[in-house]
Amino acid sequence: MDFGGSIAKSHEFGVFGCLAPACVKIAVMQELETFKLIERISSLLRSEERRKYAAIGLQPVHGQVLEYLAKCNKYSNTHAAVAEYLGLTKGTVSQTIQILERKHYLEKATDSLDGRVVHLTLTEAGARLIDELKPLDIFKQAETKVSRQEFDTIGQALQTTLGVLQKVNHSKSFGLCRSCRYFSVEENHYLCGLTEQPLDREDTDKICRDHAPEPTPFIDQE
Repeated sequence: MDFGGSIAKSHEFGVFGCLAPACVKIAVMQELETFKLIERISSLLRSEERRKYAAIGLQPVHGQVLEYLAKCNKYSNTHAAVAEYLGLTKGTVSQTIQILERKHYLEKATDSLDGRVVHLTLTEAGARLIDELKPLDIFKQAETKVSRQEFDTIGQALQTTLGVLQKVNHSKSFGLCRSCRYFSVEENHYLCGLTEQPLDREDTDKICRDHAPEPTPFIDQE
């Protein structure tokens, strides 16, 4: 009788306790944390993107349209293609293109074979704008730092990337209370060292505006 195989199957299906469900729960939590990290990184980059485009009187969507037109071929540079690629309505794309045309970042040309089709191409000014604004400076700096390191999990890599981006961008970390350098446990009570006030158990799993990450030599080094 193959006891080894039976034990392996029993562990797989959780006969010896909640091993399998526990593994599934951990995996789900890790996936959720990974999603949250990606979301935080995306939010930070979008914020920086909005700041850059606002300085020249544009919005991120204008840059997204220009970026698309810079890399698509001659069969895909139409209003419909832009709308499909960016997931925008035709009305939004039409307004965006009008603004970019007025600012001389792109130009329109009627198709030589089908007069109903209008092609969109970047002007020299539009191409220069893409070169100047992309990729984001903070992401380039973070990529340079992170690429020198090795990580065991994607979560570690994302967490480090987020930390580097926040430092480069001089932004607040908004991390979990219990991961803050001011967080401590004294006489079986949770305490905030910054405010010197006690914390409820629920507070320790929530994000904080005054969060201060624990020192990390790799992230903190210039």
